[in-house]
Amino acid sequence: MNELKEICKSLRLAHTADIYKDIPFENPEQYLKSLLTKELELRESAKIERLIKKAQFLQKKSLSTFQWHDKIHLPSQIDVKELEKLNFIQAKENLILTGSPGTGKTHLATAVGYKACEMGKEVRFYRVSDLVANLEKAWKEDKLTLFKGKFRNADLIVLDEMGYVPFNTEGAELFFQLISDWYEQKSLIITSNLEFSQWNRIFGDSRLTAALVDRVIHHAHILNFTGDSFRITHALSRNN
Repeated sequence: MNELKEICKSLRLAHTADIYKDIPFENPEQYLKSLLTKELELRESAKIERLIKKAQFLQKKSLSTFQWHDKIHLPSQIDVKELEKLNFIQAKENLILTGSPGTGKTHLATAVGYKACEMGKEVRFYRVSDLVANLEKAWKEDKLTLFKGKFRNADLIVLDEMGYVPFNTEGAELFFQLISDWYEQKSLIITSNLEFSQWNRIFGDSRLTAALVDRVIHHAHILNFTGDSFRITHALSRNN
């Protein structure tokens, strides 16, 4: 058995030594095909798990459980079916989800991120305030290049809760540099409770804000979430 495991290891067959006894045998060709097919399935499943872990989502969400409703206003150039194909990632386009808190923006952003991982895409998930704090820390410790390297292979970057915490000048400039690095190189999903005209509250510099918004929306699909907070509505319904 140890010899078999070593052979499989040399051939980079991570699962074959553990599953070969469980594959039904009809004839040699069928058995080999079934064994290698199962190896590929398990390999793909393990890859997806690695991608999800690397993305560091804060919670698990799925597009299958997301409730599309008439309070979500999509732009004319994309519909739900097209969005769920995630072709915007291949095109290096962005999704901007704006609207009041509790209307489903983070759920959708996370679910799209999960779907991207399932499709073999590299994803990174950050609350914007955490990302800026990490940028400032990396800059102070002279590790900014090393930190930026974490995004080198990312296909999609999810930036959640833009606008909840304002930045200082240093944080705003570092964030702008990062967005500039990603411009037309990565796809972004940004969730925000603020309209673009209000982003100056976060950055405190009108010219920097204008330049950042210009990069973010240049290749973007903007979805506007309206209506009442799901969390408040759910809480009120339980108390009635």
